[in-house]
Amino acid sequence: MKKITILDTSVGTLNMGDEIIVDSVNRELKKLFKERTMYIKLPTHERISRYSHRIINDSNFSFVAGTNLLSSKHNLIRGNQWRINLLDANKFKNVILMGVGWNNYQDNPNFYTNLVYKKALTEDYFHSVRDSYTKEKLKSIGITNVHNTGCPTMWELTKEHCSGIPKKKAESVVFTLTDYNKNPEKDSKMIEILNKNYNKVYFWIQGSEDYEYVNSLSNSVIFVNPTLRSYDDLLESDEDLDYVGTRLHAGIRAMQKKRRSIIIGIDNRALEKQKDFSINVLERDDISNLEVLINNDILTDINLNMDSINAWREQFFTHESLV
Repeated sequence: MKKITILDTSVGTLNMGDEIIVDSVNRELKKLFKERTMYIKLPTHERISRYSHRIINDSNFSFVAGTNLLSSKHNLIRGNQWRINLLDANKFKNVILMGVGWNNYQDNPNFYTNLVYKKALTEDYFHSVRDSYTKEKLKSIGITNVHNTGCPTMWELTKEHCSGIPKKKAESVVFTLTDYNKNPEKDSKMIEILNKNYNKVYFWIQGSEDYEYVNSLSNSVIFVNPTLRSYDDLLESDEDLDYVGTRLHAGIRAMQKKRRSIIIGIDNRALEKQKDFSINVLERDDISNLEVLINNDILTDINLNMDSINAWREQFFTHESLV
């Protein structure tokens, strides 16, 4: 029997976007490892215990489940979003990145970060990263066994799938904002434009402080509860619905459900995905252009790098006893 460990970025998270990512990671891994496979989940937001180390070492593979948890300045004692240190990294076996990204635009990794990542990440298999920026950051510290696959949330956004996403504006919209990256002036302008152009305006509470922030800006929105199930229920309903917002993976989830989506770019994640994969992004600094954009036809045409995705997948097919 195979043992697959998922280093799960959604355990203990205050951001429901992590659940969107891990849902897609689970889907893709179950395509790869179909029979007689036990999946074990360990948190990335907590320190690695002795028990967790034993599970990792007993597993055939351990996959780091997406998000932007890599950073140029890894904390010496507690790590960053990925709570590991050099002692942890030295004990790892077959730890593989799966659609992981870099925390933000940063300087090149420092010496300690170099040591931790080179020890933690296997040299024997290719890693999957979410954009070319992350690939270049890893290359700068000598980690070159990397494919730029994009996030697993995007791997099913094929030409055929995207052809089913409407081009024209819907009657209603669901939007998001980001509690840790606020711009009251621009965010209020976005809400104003949405209220002017849509009959119903929903707000999905993705982060732990989103509700308080939006309440400080507007009293004219319909709140969607902070669970992925609640968001999916809206996306899967008969409501004629667009997505607009600063939360990248809320927008990708909407595209998964064949909803027209405009990502409002506020950091490196959306901007790098726009460069690499042609997702529809409007930078928040240009929010005054939103009204024109939403009232025009929008083509969703994601430029997936299927060669990289398939190359990353196929490395596991060579181990016939494992797949």
